[in-house]
Amino acid sequence: LRGSKSFTAALPGEAERNGHGLAYKSVSVGHLEVAPLSPSRLSLGRASSTATSTVAPEQGGRPRDYLVLAIFSCFCPVWPINIVALVFSIMSRNSGQQGDMDGARRLGRMARLLSIVSIVLGTIIIVLYISLSVRGNISF
Repeated sequence: LRGSKSFTAALPGEAERNGHGLAYKSVSVGHLEVAPLSPSRLSLGRASSTATSTVAPEQGGRPRDYLVLAIFSCFCPVWPINIVALVFSIMSRNSGQQGDMDGARRLGRMARLLSIVSIVLGTIIIVLYISLSVRGNISF
């Protein structure tokens, strides 16, 4: 037996309903139209949660990208973490400018988390360094 190259796919704007409230249309593999994914979705490998979200739509404009916090965290001595936070913040800003509010929100939260972790770890490292150098255990 040989499998068919056509199948049923949900496409927006179709009049037929499949009994579950979703439109469907039978198409062949070569004729599918897929919207391009934003860079934020490609980099994180997670699908948008717009369909399953129970949160009301954005009420204050663009989501925050925490760029200032990420730049401030770059002054802490935890460079791999704060550089990644800065990259996530820039990706959040780019996603927001391209209209991908869900991706911008998700990337902004990750930038905020990494920036806070970087600042906390950097503060601990600085305090330990100063306390050990005052006691005379560390020499310059």
